[in-house]
Amino acid sequence: MTLLPYDPATRSAAASAFLARAGTAHRLLIDGEWALPHGGRYIDSTDPATGQLLAPIARGDARDVDDAVASARRALDSAAWARMTPAVRGALLWRVADLMEQHIDVLAELETLDQGKAYRTARFGELPGAIAQFRYYAGYTTKLLGTTIPTSIAHQPEGKQIFAYTVKEPVGVVAAIVPWNSPLLMASMKLAPALAAGCTVVLKPSENTSLTALYLGELLIEAGFPAGVVNIVTGYGNEVGQALAEHPGVDKIGFTGSTAVGKALLVAAQGNLKRLTLELGGKSPAIVMPDADFSLTVPGIARGIFSNGGQVCVASSRVYVHSSVYGRFVEELSQEAGALALGHGMNPATDLGPLVSRVQSDRVAEYVRGGIADGAEVVAGGVQEQGDGAQNFFRPTVITNVRQDMRLMQEEIFGPVVTVTPFDDVDEVIGWANDSVYGLAASIWTEGLSNAHRLAARVKAGTVWINCHSYFSPELPKGGHKQSGWGYENGAQGIENYLESKTVCAVI
Repeated sequence: MTLLPYDPATRSAAASAFLARAGTAHRLLIDGEWALPHGGRYIDSTDPATGQLLAPIARGDARDVDDAVASARRALDSAAWARMTPAVRGALLWRVADLMEQHIDVLAELETLDQGKAYRTARFGELPGAIAQFRYYAGYTTKLLGTTIPTSIAHQPEGKQIFAYTVKEPVGVVAAIVPWNSPLLMASMKLAPALAAGCTVVLKPSENTSLTALYLGELLIEAGFPAGVVNIVTGYGNEVGQALAEHPGVDKIGFTGSTAVGKALLVAAQGNLKRLTLELGGKSPAIVMPDADFSLTVPGIARGIFSNGGQVCVASSRVYVHSSVYGRFVEELSQEAGALALGHGMNPATDLGPLVSRVQSDRVAEYVRGGIADGAEVVAGGVQEQGDGAQNFFRPTVITNVRQDMRLMQEEIFGPVVTVTPFDDVDEVIGWANDSVYGLAASIWTEGLSNAHRLAARVKAGTVWINCHSYFSPELPKGGHKQSGWGYENGAQGIENYLESKTVCAVI
């Protein structure tokens, strides 16, 4: 099968101009200025579809982290930010959303060039979602309410009374560490609520996908945020991320990424007992009942696992199908997988772009080879594309004849690979669905209302979708059970991550 091409000569003038800036002036955003990294080192940001250089980005280190945290601490207590009224803070967030909307085409193009995803996924899925985060939390700035408390304290000075209340305050300086799979959306999911709460932020994007974070930095400056409220330090996790996690000037870490790194952050953060919100790995099951509407189920599960090349934490990677419809489901899902067009994300006909890197593509291939060695059967895809100009592509893959103890079934692959298993008994399939260290998400496919809600109650996951998968919106809390994380993002819970509650008790 031919991979759909892309001609770099068609790159937009706006994207080309930004890449030129990123390669010269745009280094690290610290205290409202673009600063050179202390170490004078850089990382090549490349197009994962072609391997071609896009722009060098700064490789920050602990000294740059020190500067960024110091800037964020100054800004936290500055009159320009600390005394800003909630309504003005909300207007700033709304202004960012407006600017992102004005620049949405170039942001989507940069996201595609840098990460590899299909342009229409970025432009019509993730970018509107990122913008919605800022608009949603802009409305929260004026609604961070405390309470008055009628107390039962017996001792009161004669002629006096007790007045008690709570207030909400920003938790402080936040280190926002975001992954490479949906870079701008994940950054927005942390920046918007943290800023709405009145925190200041040091944003650390992935070294693989930093370009849209840097572009957003330009928009934040244009929107009018005071210097130091948002700082951006690019670089490697073991250098910048580690320094942020250990830094005594950081009060809170918001992290999305692997469970292994999440556990390492727990250790690194213990020095000053940083608060942590962790959205970690997943191995999300999808349960297909015999009465499922296949016109929803097959494309819905295909989207859940193949969108963004399966590089999605909630990907529907384990599918359990009632044996009465199992054969039909495998056939139709395999047809769906085979019909998807692979190519450069900027080609309008592309359904799936490359994986983010050769390392990730090789990792996915190793999982598939291991599954085959363990007796699994590949019924669609399973092919890694390399050479002849192709970089990091992996064809959508459907695998059957699997067992619960296989690595394919227990570990997060983070690629376009789905296993399909037949079941006969509801108790059996619930046991299989819950047989995982993860508990991030799940989906249930049935036309039976009672079945849907009974099964949803028994699945151990932070989100359960019924007749859909990977449906997100800023008002829907998102988080994991078990080793899929701590805390929830989005909704009211999302902003609570960045707030402290203070009790005031006064004799008046």
